[in-house]
Amino acid sequence: MTVDMLMDWFATIGDFPILSFLLAVVISGVPLFLVMALNAMVAVYVERKVSAFMMDRIGPMGQGPGLHAGKWGLLQTAADAVKLLVKEDTIPETSDKLLFKMAPFIIFIGAFLGLAAVPFSSVLQVADFNVGVFYIIAVGSIGVIGIVMAGWASNNKWSLYGAMRSAAQIISYEIPAGLSIIIPIMMAGTMNLQEMIHFQEGNVWGILPNWIIFNNPFTFIAFFIFFISAVAETNRTPFDIPEAESELVAGWMTEYSGFRWAVFFLSEYANMLVVSGLAVAGFLGGWQSPIPGMFDTGAWGLFWFMSKLIFLIFVMMWFRWTFPRLRVDQLMHVCWKVFIPIAMFNIFGVGIWKLIFG
Repeated sequence: MTVDMLMDWFATIGDFPILSFLLAVVISGVPLFLVMALNAMVAVYVERKVSAFMMDRIGPMGQGPGLHAGKWGLLQTAADAVKLLVKEDTIPETSDKLLFKMAPFIIFIGAFLGLAAVPFSSVLQVADFNVGVFYIIAVGSIGVIGIVMAGWASNNKWSLYGAMRSAAQIISYEIPAGLSIIIPIMMAGTMNLQEMIHFQEGNVWGILPNWIIFNNPFTFIAFFIFFISAVAETNRTPFDIPEAESELVAGWMTEYSGFRWAVFFLSEYANMLVVSGLAVAGFLGGWQSPIPGMFDTGAWGLFWFMSKLIFLIFVMMWFRWTFPRLRVDQLMHVCWKVFIPIAMFNIFGVGIWKLIFG
């Protein structure tokens, strides 16, 4: 088939709306799913190696090529993925089987849809919404439904305890996260993530890049509140009480195995990617170079965005092996009595700062 024939075929698709819709879904959806899968595989391997380094261990060495003792464990995550895909998928007899089967995919949908709005570069973005910030926060909330559904449908008290903890935690920390992300919206005057990143061009005070985090003291504090709240929303340590192994076995995932458990795992790492991407776009200049006006076009934009993204995900992993797990009362205290008041104060502070300094 020649190029001209291929172009003629694409031109005729417009006469069939359903076919063109399905083609658009496949063209945008399949690469997005591959990004999610690759992200999970790489992140799991990196987390194993990072945790091993922090605990003075070697980490996985069993699969793949390498130098140290002949192995680096590069294919260990791939081997684990194959194991999960072929493992027996058990469903408890007393469970609500329909809800039990649906729950992992509802959580997956929330993560998948959120990833579609992440601006990896000035041109590499599946969907450029004019309300991109609102969209990511909205679809991210879908995951709570799947978590509660998984805990309830399992007919297991540990699963239900974990689901209730997770619902309370995610709903609570959405408030300081939402209040903090309002600040980049106030500064840029838009909820479009690409426009928000363009707002951060140039430099501030002639020294620092014009990223929103450096704009004033209130935006600096807002970034840390948002990022810590995002860690809590993804159920990562030290906010992992919904999956506390010493108390709840595996929390709301206790009764899951095989492919469905793998979908939960895939969604968790995708959520880390989404919230880190929102933090990078909203506070850290997105795909803008840290050196204003230099190395910020073409593939450089993707490089800078991914560098910032990888750094934030690394910090999440760093937290896991640094801080002990919080108690439920401590977790709620930090949210309702510390983060929310500070986040509300930041909004007023940024408003007054803009009024005075423009």
